[in-house]
Amino acid sequence: MSLVVFLAVLAAAAVHAGWNALVKSSDDKAAATALVGIGAGLIGLAALPFVDAPAPPARPWLLASVVFQVGYMALLVKTYRHADLGIAYPLMRGVAPLLVAASSLVVFGERLGSWSWVGVGLISLGVVGLVFASRGRTRGAWLALLNACFIAGYTLLDGRGVRLSGAPLGYAAWGAILTAIPLLAWALVARGRRLVEDLRGRLLYGLVGGAATMLSYGVALWAMTRAPVATVAALRETSIVFALLIGRHLFAERLGAVRITAVGVVVAGVLALRLG
Repeated sequence: MSLVVFLAVLAAAAVHAGWNALVKSSDDKAAATALVGIGAGLIGLAALPFVDAPAPPARPWLLASVVFQVGYMALLVKTYRHADLGIAYPLMRGVAPLLVAASSLVVFGERLGSWSWVGVGLISLGVVGLVFASRGRTRGAWLALLNACFIAGYTLLDGRGVRLSGAPLGYAAWGAILTAIPLLAWALVARGRRLVEDLRGRLLYGLVGGAATMLSYGVALWAMTRAPVATVAALRETSIVFALLIGRHLFAERLGAVRITAVGVVVAGVLALRLG
């Protein structure tokens, strides 16, 4: 992985933690998630005249990824209703690269080195520590673990799809548009006329969140065309550190020695995957 790709993915990690904090801070997390998805779709729509369309072989992978993306966003709402950002985010983002790394040989034919397996072990250990730290909030913790499966699913699908697309930016734009359609349909059913008021009063919110999620994942998709998918997925999860700091300073979430240590172990595992 080149230095440019490395730094770009790190920046995308910080942006990703930021838009998750945006959703977590909202009183109506379902509406906030829908607005972010719709905002990303609008940005993707505006970008279409300036990007190439994904090649036909990539399109089935893109459609399958959209299913996982919508499932991820729906579960994200439930997760943040029951768990702190400092618990849910590290669990979701820490377990996902573990699953991607374990599947990379079968899906991409990418063999993992010894450092990668060290990273897998450290992430597993850190996740156990985070579950222990959650104590009475285990429902939220298990929701976060389930969402990690959705994250790993769309990461693997997109890793294959974007390499077949020949157009990473076009792939990202179409992914945002297709994900926004079911989110918009759900919002229309759930909120009816109130959706117009939401869009009118919080359009900037949706566009900012949408731009953040598109930038974050667009950079990751681009990086997947230039580095192993498991490495990109792991490096992107350094966003765990940013989420921990945001949770502490924005939401006054207690860290505690166990949680800090567990997150540190997860980050060490992510870095070991980088070395692998």
